[in-house]
Amino acid sequence: MTTKGPSLKQVIVPMNSVNTVKFMSSSSNHIININKLLKNIKSECKADYIRVEKLGIIMVTDKVTSALDLQIIEKYVKNSNQINVD
Repeated sequence: MTTKGPSLKQVIVPMNSVNTVKFMSSSSNHIININKLLKNIKSECKADYIRVEKLGIIMVTDKVTSALDLQIIEKYVKNSNQINVD
């Protein structure tokens, strides 16, 4: 199978295990909120789901994310009430 153009559809968010557990406790709400933010900037990308990895979380998207999409997601995660930025 061959692909034309970029094929990675993941956003890797490094965080410690305490923050990961807190963030994943309401992951469905986070997906809804992130998709609303992406829709507000008229992005064609949508977050499908979040999964846990060793070093943080991975958000799987339906399309390859742009730099603006990544900024929106990063800003949302940092401003989330569950995340301790320290």
